[in-house]
Amino acid sequence: MGRRAYLDWNATTPLRPEARAAMIAAMDVLGNPSSVHGEGRAAKALVERARGQVAAALGAEGADIVFTSGATEAAAMACGGRGLRCGAVEHDAVLAWCAADLAVSGEGLVVVTEPGRSALQLANSETGVMQDLPEGLAVSDLTQAFGKVPFAFNWLGCQMGLVSAHKLGGPKGVGAVVLRRGVDFEPVLKGGGQEMGRRAGTENLIGIAGFGAAAEAAARDLAEGVWDRVAELRNTLNEALSSFGFNTISVGNSARRLPNTLCLIAPQWKGETQVMAMDLAGFAVSAGSACSSGKVRASRTLKAMGFDEARAGQAIRISLGPDTTEDEVLRFAEAWGRDYRRILSRVA
Repeated sequence: MGRRAYLDWNATTPLRPEARAAMIAAMDVLGNPSSVHGEGRAAKALVERARGQVAAALGAEGADIVFTSGATEAAAMACGGRGLRCGAVEHDAVLAWCAADLAVSGEGLVVVTEPGRSALQLANSETGVMQDLPEGLAVSDLTQAFGKVPFAFNWLGCQMGLVSAHKLGGPKGVGAVVLRRGVDFEPVLKGGGQEMGRRAGTENLIGIAGFGAAAEAAARDLAEGVWDRVAELRNTLNEALSSFGFNTISVGNSARRLPNTLCLIAPQWKGETQVMAMDLAGFAVSAGSACSSGKVRASRTLKAMGFDEARAGQAIRISLGPDTTEDEVLRFAEAWGRDYRRILSRVA
């Protein structure tokens, strides 16, 4: 087996050098951000700097950024107890709090009838399919789109957004709820009154500092066209896989998608078996959302799009990033095609 290639960027991303440096510097900051003495004020300044960096990267100037332990906690804060509706393509963190009764088209687009009572992701983690957010939407999961595609929270028209640091080169274990001014929710964690009274508990200073630095760097990459090159690589991979002439299905090809995501259905080859085979060949891919990995089940997202149980269980997700090379995607295509040809010869 040759050198490994990481092709699972939608699950998590490598820590950016800028985030690492900010976190190391924050480790030497002694104070509690809630303390009023000089040490506390220095810590508070780091938190507020990061808050500004995340807001600027999101195009959310004037909105409130409430730091959390990740997008899952952010979803609980934004969606919990509100009786919201969503489509079955949402992430489990949102589905846990919403009724999944909104219709989903064959392209993965959700039909929202009551925006103020609905949650809708901006981009799907498995297929990359992007949604058009209606004005007045209650909550949008921005996690996968943040840092990959240009958007501004202030232009989206949603009341609240959910984001996570580790999807754009920040540390794991930190995220945020973004709130339009005048919008609020009942705190889930109560006690100390931190984060403007919306999320009690001493702030994760190190993680927050890393999040801010990662968000700033991600916005710079986006502005410099880094993800345009990633989209070209994704298209190169799709063409290489299509050239084999297999009866595969590239999900979401006709829809607006994230620039880095390819969801591929290979008839006769189970998704988890594909993942294991590619892992042995030196490639990290997934059979769906990372939060569902390890569970042998067909993709709920693909079933919502109209694929049957068999097809939904024969999908893998390949997600690329700025560090991905053309050599890696071509080597992956060669290894995947070789193994799939072997599988088909056995069932012929």
